Amino acid sequence: MKKFVSIAVVGIILSSCAKGFDVPEQDPNTGTKPTQGVTDEDIQANFKKIFGASYSTEQDWITTKKGSVNVSANSAVKKVAIMALVAQTDEDGETFNSMTILNETATNGQSSLSINYDAPGKIEGLYAAFYTDKGCYYEKIEGNSVALSQPAQTRAVDVFQIPTGEFKIASSESSYAAQREGYLVDGVTDERLYSIDNYAGLKMDAPAYTDGYAERLRDLIFAYFPNGRSHKNYSKVIATGYTDDNAYRTTTGENKPIVVCPIYKCDRAKVYGNEVYNSDLYYYYFKEADLNAAANKVAFLQNLPKYKLIPFNQHFRDEEDDVLEKRSAYACLYFGDGAPEVGKQGTFQFPAGYKIGFMVRAKTDYAEEKTVNGVKEKKPRKQGELYFDGRLNTKINSDKNYNFESSGLKEGQPRATWFKMEDRILLCWESGTDSDYNDILMEVEGSVTDPETVIEFEYNTYTYCFEDRQLGDYDMNDVVIKAKRLDKTHVQYAIVACGANDKLFVKNIKAGVINDNTEIHSLFGKSTSQFINTESSADYIEPIVVTKEVSESFSFLDEATQPYLYDKTTGMEVKLSKRGEDPHGIMLPYDFKYPLEKVCIKDAYKKFNEWYNKNPNLDKTVVETNWYTQPVKGKVYTK
Repeated sequence: MKKFVSIAVVGIILSSCAKGFDVPEQDPNTGTKPTQGVTDEDIQANFKKIFGASYSTEQDWITTKKGSVNVSANSAVKKVAIMALVAQTDEDGETFNSMTILNETATNGQSSLSINYDAPGKIEGLYAAFYTDKGCYYEKIEGNSVALSQPAQTRAVDVFQIPTGEFKIASSESSYAAQREGYLVDGVTDERLYSIDNYAGLKMDAPAYTDGYAERLRDLIFAYFPNGRSHKNYSKVIATGYTDDNAYRTTTGENKPIVVCPIYKCDRAKVYGNEVYNSDLYYYYFKEADLNAAANKVAFLQNLPKYKLIPFNQHFRDEEDDVLEKRSAYACLYFGDGAPEVGKQGTFQFPAGYKIGFMVRAKTDYAEEKTVNGVKEKKPRKQGELYFDGRLNTKINSDKNYNFESSGLKEGQPRATWFKMEDRILLCWESGTDSDYNDILMEVEGSVTDPETVIEFEYNTYTYCFEDRQLGDYDMNDVVIKAKRLDKTHVQYAIVACGANDKLFVKNIKAGVINDNTEIHSLFGKSTSQFINTESSADYIEPIVVTKEVSESFSFLDEATQPYLYDKTTGMEVKLSKRGEDPHGIMLPYDFKYPLEKVCIKDAYKKFNEWYNKNPNLDKTVVETNWYTQPVKGKVYTK
């Protein structure tokens, strides 16, 4: 079961309507006659009146393609999914990548499989996900075939030249939290942060990622955690379950170090003053039994010594930004239990059974300056401790004095999460203000347990929108259906919205309660006079959802299997629009925000006219892949 809101896949398909209206002389059951005398010319004139331009008779509306992948898998693979990576633009004009599942299947012990898929005509790439008992492995698909080529697992002890010599506690200081009123819980008067005497000696060379792994990692992690606050990445952090007590990894006691490798930062260094570059990574550890015995877990954790592991200005270059590279590593030191004295020496081997946690200390002096109503103002400096255990973010997430509250994170919510990419575990940090959890990426390896998690991308959503009148208003919400391909032989359909007044039927689904002879409003328990999920002022009504068994060769592009609309009041059938027809029926391979009642699609999506209008000066690729990802606020249904 997929946990997350679908991430968009780009492309569009429209296939049969205006000229394809089936209009009987008279409905045999009601005697109702449809509108008579409406010609193709009338429809074109109505379209031009509404949109201000005519649609091309050569417009075929199709930018979706179908294909097939031959997959080779070994006996460890239990399931294979085909996924599409797509470049998009959000409502703020920021670009990002998304990835969704197009089709998947259990292997059932087969080593060779063929998987069909429907994908947008323009994508950044296809991926295959190979699910095993030990995790998920990914391969980029080149051509029409792909094979799993899992590399041998390499752990820290095998490749790192662990530093020699003595590493001692050099100094300690109070945390920012200890210096600020209300940050520490009752009973805690100080929180000590410790530094060692030789960070230059602690730094080790790290083996670089292969080009293939670096490409896969970048594609997948930024499709899962795209940049920007609008993507609600926090919901994915919570869905993993790795927060609070579950966020901690456990030391194994092996004769191996615990190694952390920073591999990425993006803080827009030249714009926002090197926020990550001026920060440090700390760690802390404890016995689980001691935490469980504590009367107040937060007080126990705040009282623990915190040890600086990585001064980021020693690792990252000050001008560096948006570079994914593994080149340096730092091994955690164990100093025993309790607060250490200055001069105490550490060891790289941890006893078994300790929980280890992490914190980023932001300490930039930069204050962004803006002019508001002619007055120069400075945003506050970002200074404070940010924990991957949300319970320790007791005030920082909501503190306006240090500009962390703009992230939208609430008190007690985590600032980092785990991401498992094949055989590697990564810590993904939100150190700034947009809660996208991709500001700093670090690999953690060595003598700690891995999180037992597999990243799940959402199934791709296809949205069908229908206009039920020949001379329509093109709000495209008279009937809205959303579909997902769940696997090789199952498709999920959901009727999510329906206009009022006409008796409407969805044909060609024929699954569960949705059949050719059941009126749509009655499925929701409503009369034909009621609008269903098209008005912002009305209560949201749960969709009608069914699952249909299909053939392995099924495609959303096949006309014979496409849902269509029958309007019993007028006697018309409305199918998806073909070449040269106006868009009375459209299908978008995207979780589309359809227009509100009486809002024309051109007003809900300002790029719609550019998309269908064959202006040779327009970059059609950009228009086709982005117009329906940029709704106008207040013009689309969002409940």
